[in-house]
Amino acid sequence: MEITQFLERLPRGDLWVFGYGSLMWAPGFRASEHAAALVRGYHRALCILSNRYRGTLEKPGLVMGLCRGGSCWGMAFRVPAARVRRVLATLWKREMLNRVYKPTLIPVLLAPGRRIHALAFVADTTHRQFVRELDLHGRARLVAQGIGQRGRCVDYIRNTLEHMLALGVNDPHLARILDAATGLAPARKRK
Repeated sequence: MEITQFLERLPRGDLWVFGYGSLMWAPGFRASEHAAALVRGYHRALCILSNRYRGTLEKPGLVMGLCRGGSCWGMAFRVPAARVRRVLATLWKREMLNRVYKPTLIPVLLAPGRRIHALAFVADTTHRQFVRELDLHGRARLVAQGIGQRGRCVDYIRNTLEHMLALGVNDPHLARILDAATGLAPARKRK
């Protein structure tokens, strides 16, 4: 979806953005408010091949997508109406270059019980970069090899887990993938 199409459908006023991966800890924009948030009907999944930010075409990494089913804790960020267009332009450059996500307004529950609708980047399950069936070790191999413009994929997973833990959320499956990937990842080059 083009940004102009999304803007046409967007209600006027402030915009909330839901982060479930790197948007939780590095949103790339100033928010006037942020809060822990719960989404029901979607879950965080390590399911998108990254050939730019956390990998290359030759050695792709693996990053998060929001997929149907379950629930997901993350962070919600409120963008004041006056900055919505600018923030959306920034987010489109970051998240929508390959069109691997579908920008979607979804219901979100803010702690301690406030309901809003927020923009979330939902994985496009028909996209060529979407990974359907892959076991823990296959995911760990992709995470271990992934190094791109924004750094190592293992650091991306580690940062996501640390921010989830700060929200009081534990993800044992993601932690197992990180443990397996850490054992396989190339050592950092010393300067």
